[in-house]
Amino acid sequence: MRLTVTVITFNEAAHIQDALDSVAWADEVLVVDSGSTDGTVDLARAKGARVVVREWPGYSTQKNFAAASASHEWILSVDADERVTPELAAEVRELLAKGPDAAGYRVRRVTHYLGRWIRTTDWYPDYQLRLYDRRAGAWNGRPIHESVELHEGEPSTLRGELQHYAYRDIAHHLRTIDAYTTLAADHSHEQGRRTSPVAMALHAWFAFVRNYILRGGFRDGGPGLIISILNSYYVFLKLAKLWERQGRSRTSSPGPF
Repeated sequence: MRLTVTVITFNEAAHIQDALDSVAWADEVLVVDSGSTDGTVDLARAKGARVVVREWPGYSTQKNFAAASASHEWILSVDADERVTPELAAEVRELLAKGPDAAGYRVRRVTHYLGRWIRTTDWYPDYQLRLYDRRAGAWNGRPIHESVELHEGEPSTLRGELQHYAYRDIAHHLRTIDAYTTLAADHSHEQGRRTSPVAMALHAWFAFVRNYILRGGFRDGGPGLIISILNSYYVFLKLAKLWERQGRSRTSSPGPF
């Protein structure tokens, strides 16, 4: 079976070449760019990728467009800040050569942070369904933390890892948290979810305990502590922004007269 690797991009010049090098073995590599101004498109074309430029409609919509635009039914979706390891590449090629026994496959994603690979906290194994038959599944439409959902059946799991270079430094990590918690709070508010100051505190505290103690963040020293604190901060900030939106809704609602 033939495979298309899809990558969505926006100003990913620092990452795109390494990402595409890691999937150069695929039958097709398709990059869907949303108007980069840093040379991402030229770099992708120089690596042999087919490039489509399209306005940004949101993560899930863009990834579904990429899958629909692919030349082949089997899709491997990779982000620009990810790398397919040689072990994972060999596993995928062998699987497609003999014929898949499932409609989708999850991979373990491992993140590089502050000089080391993190295999503790909520960050690992961070299973991601990335290899799939587009006839049997699609991205689920969530505005953040989107994922592929199969129409029927359960996905299988691959042994290889997908490497993730998510953050340049702590400052970049914090900016990402701010952006993503805004999207998450908006989505939660639209879904009718509500929170309270007590819930903010309890959920954030439990997130730290889960990351640092239950999921072994302490084994990664300083980076493990920082990740555990910032994961807890993510939970707190997401709920704080949701609480803020609740207040706006109450004050903007018309009165009885």
